Amino acid sequence: METIRVATGAATGPTAMSSFDAALAAAGAHNYNLVGLSSVIPAEATVERVDALPELGAVGDALYAVVGRETLLPGVDGHACAGLGWVRSDSGRGLFYEASGTDPAAVRSAVEAGLERGMELREWEVVGEPEVVVESLPAAEDAHATAVVLAAYGHSESLLR
Repeated sequence: METIRVATGAATGPTAMSSFDAALAAAGAHNYNLVGLSSVIPAEATVERVDALPELGAVGDALYAVVGRETLLPGVDGHACAGLGWVRSDSGRGLFYEASGTDPAAVRSAVEAGLERGMELREWEVVGEPEVVVESLPAAEDAHATAVVLAAYGHSESLLR
């Protein structure tokens, strides 16, 4: 199994989609078609926090990822906040959990609570402390603001077979 890379990004734009695209660019994921995953980390995977994703394949390929995001409308109070956390069990299996909102502390708390509950549901014992990253961007007066967090699984795959 390859590495799962965790990256974050935040940006503004004239539309919600353009701010999301710019946030993905900040995370290094803007040239892939993201395929959403729920949350399970395979036992043999390694998880690595990176500033931005490296090149993981060809432009337009599918990239499997757990993605969290928050977009705020122009002029709204608060922060666009997206959080992602992960924990592992003694077998190596683990979970990602994402949350979003407008308050970084609340997003962090939601991620931690989700990880705890997810591990309880599976009856897996947590090894070590959960790792949590929260990306936060203040709302903009005249633009949409988006924060994104993602865990990209391995390398991309061609959609044209």
